[in-house]
Amino acid sequence: MKILLINTDDSMGGAAIACLRLLSVLEETGGVTAQMLVQEKKRNHTAVEAIAQNWWQKKMALGRFITERLYFRLFEKNKEVRFAFSPANTGIDITQHPLVQQADVIHLHWVNFGFLSIQSLGKLFKLGKPVVWTLHDMWAFTGGCHHSGDCENYQSGCGNCLPYLRSPAPDDLSAQVWQQKQEAFAGLADAHIQIVACSQWLANRAKKSSLFKNLPVGAIPNPLDVGLFKPFDKKEARKKLDLPADKKLILFAAAKVTVIWKGFSYFQEALHLLKTQLADSSTIELVILGESDEAINQTLPFKTHALGRITDMATIAQIYAAADVFTIPSIQENLPNTIMEAMACGTPAVGFEVGGIPEMITHKQTGFLARYKSAESLAEGIRWVLFEANATDLSAQARKKVLENYSQEVVKEAYLKIYRSLVQN
Repeated sequence: MKILLINTDDSMGGAAIACLRLLSVLEETGGVTAQMLVQEKKRNHTAVEAIAQNWWQKKMALGRFITERLYFRLFEKNKEVRFAFSPANTGIDITQHPLVQQADVIHLHWVNFGFLSIQSLGKLFKLGKPVVWTLHDMWAFTGGCHHSGDCENYQSGCGNCLPYLRSPAPDDLSAQVWQQKQEAFAGLADAHIQIVACSQWLANRAKKSSLFKNLPVGAIPNPLDVGLFKPFDKKEARKKLDLPADKKLILFAAAKVTVIWKGFSYFQEALHLLKTQLADSSTIELVILGESDEAINQTLPFKTHALGRITDMATIAQIYAAADVFTIPSIQENLPNTIMEAMACGTPAVGFEVGGIPEMITHKQTGFLARYKSAESLAEGIRWVLFEANATDLSAQARKKVLENYSQEVVKEAYLKIYRSLVQN
């Protein structure tokens, strides 16, 4: 059985990481040949093949991305939402690619930013091959936004897009994109397709959507290598990373920490509140993993260790293990890889009760669920983990949760069951 995983790239973002992890475990499965097709290859993985291989093809890929972004700038509400909405009006037709032609199952992941347009997807579906589509956000069933927030227009057909568009109207860009999807996705109800959300929260939203309500929708979490992400001796980890051995370390991680839905402003406010609540705030220091702004880091009330963007997974695992608590103040999330990575390393997480996060953090058992958009509650959670909870029990329960729900073997078996069912039918 030949499985083709398709994702925009093999390096950036949670979808790429999740896709590569699934690829790796499928490669070790007898009777299965797994490969991955991306727009542009950044990692040295032999089972990954890129559409853009030479200089000209890479420039064309960049051109498609820029063309789409410039187009959306005509409609965007403000620059903060510039990358939170994808009209998907540019893309490439991959139906004749040898890997697509040879595949028994096409497994779509995150395909935006100039890789596959809505029309490209429509052509792919018309091949009649079994399709699995793993949703890493809401884009597939909305009028263009990746996360709808409190808006539920996707349940009826989009339009009047207040969160993202400058001039919301019944026939605005979101309504037009939704209509294009309805036409391109026509016939999916009669096709061999399985929609898979990474969280039950996202699956429930997909089931309510006007585009996917008649399609089979299930939930399978992203896979995690629990042999790589595991507890380390905290003192040794800190020594290797040149982090202080005698401080309480609070970790914040994101590819780009200032992205609006990562909630960094709530993290800032919570830290200032926390400092006022402590008799001795010198016991706490911060660790920032990901692309961050030095000027913003200087506004934080505790000494900050900005590690920058790191791609080596073994080093990232040590960073999680070195921390006392992982904070994720995101205001829009699906099933964050960062939470399962931290918990697998025995580090409890504190995050808002939003999206798929409540499925991962069991309140006061594997971490702390803070009230949505409440910096006060976030500060309370950080303080509870650092100074009140039983650290040993909390760490053990966090690790146990990952082993039982997110290990690569558990996730692989769930996907294999779907692949076999689609091929047999």
